[in-house]
Amino acid sequence: MSTREAARRKPMSRRPKDILLRLLVAAALVVDAVVHFDLASGYQLGAPGGIGEGNLFRIEAVAAVLVGLYVLVRGSRPAYAAAVVIAGSAFIAVLLYRYVDIPALGPIPAMYEPVWFFEKSLSAVAEGLGAVLAGVGYLRQRGSARRRR
Repeated sequence: MSTREAARRKPMSRRPKDILLRLLVAAALVVDAVVHFDLASGYQLGAPGGIGEGNLFRIEAVAAVLVGLYVLVRGSRPAYAAAVVIAGSAFIAVLLYRYVDIPALGPIPAMYEPVWFFEKSLSAVAEGLGAVLAGVGYLRQRGSARRRR
């Protein structure tokens, strides 16, 4: 069997490029989670009795950690799709609440904050990069599934 044939038979999730991609997506989600966990307590003060922005930050952080582990363990299309949803939604939210003053929507507090600071910028970059890389992973998995047929 030639090297090319062996590479073709090797599962996509075990190729060095895919392992690196999985690590990068997971790292982006971990950065997102660490920033959200770090900032959560300060943001909860705005609504100590309600859902509050701090609790939303904690939910985002837990989701990012769980999906990051899912990507690391499986590296499958559903894992990459979940990473796109988590990182992409967080990226859209940080941009939206930076530039648009959206009022409170039911239990979700108004989170408008028209400034950039280091942690916010770091999470935005990690979320945007994580969403793009997860999208690439999703497309690579889709392409490998077609080649196996």
